[in-house]
Amino acid sequence: MNLTRLLQLLTLASIIGVAASLAACSALAPKMALYSQKGLPESIKVPEGNKVAMETIGAGDITYECRAKTDMPDQMEWVFVGPKATLSDRNGKQVGTYYGPPATWEATDGSKLTGTQLGVAPSSMGNLPYQIVKADPAIGSGAMNGVTYIQRVALKGGVAPTLPCNASTKGKREAVRYQADYIFWKAA
Repeated sequence: MNLTRLLQLLTLASIIGVAASLAACSALAPKMALYSQKGLPESIKVPEGNKVAMETIGAGDITYECRAKTDMPDQMEWVFVGPKATLSDRNGKQVGTYYGPPATWEATDGSKLTGTQLGVAPSSMGNLPYQIVKADPAIGSGAMNGVTYIQRVALKGGVAPTLPCNASTKGKREAVRYQADYIFWKAA
């Protein structure tokens, strides 16, 4: 066997070895489970004919303000003011922000949308409720184009403060930490 042929065989064997190693590593890597609505309350399930376009994790604050009750001005309550959160993909890379009012989801590519709440359902004690929003048409071109629904699931925190809300604290604002998965859907 001549030297050129030997080098070709060794190169080919190296390439096959690297490919086999990469295949073995990818087979051992944990597979990302496809998002499922199984177990969610019916009132927040996205209708048939839609598919998941993007899964994000929102982490940030929800601000509340101590205000007089609308129907009982002599009594006070914590009132939702708005959210401010970072949206990250499942690998932790920031892909957008969520802020309001009005509730706005904005991708890092500049596309953004608002929507109309269609339903909520209780989650667990001390956490925001599940939510489904019908998306308005997106502004700008990018990731938010074509989004039909946004679902809020996997909730941690975000409920109104337990601090006193009375005449002496009227007008005080409190930010409460929260985390939630925001699932963006598009027509199938």
